[in-house]
Amino acid sequence: MSTGYKIEEQDSLHFVTFQIVRWIDIFTRKVYRNIVIDSLRFCQTNKSLEIYAFVVMSNHLHLLL
Repeated sequence: MSTGYKIEEQDSLHFVTFQIVRWIDIFTRKVYRNIVIDSLRFCQTNKSLEIYAFVVMSNHLHLLL
């Protein structure tokens, strides 16, 4: 079970951001960046996630969902 935040208002626009522990620049490697993007695509296709915009930085992500 998740111990983090949960989005209760499913019909609202949300700004979501998260960073890598210790701000390690993991997304400078294309293979790790592609894992995140593929996971977002999976959620769009299979979980009805609506993504309006996202940006993958070297050690964190921002999303408008």
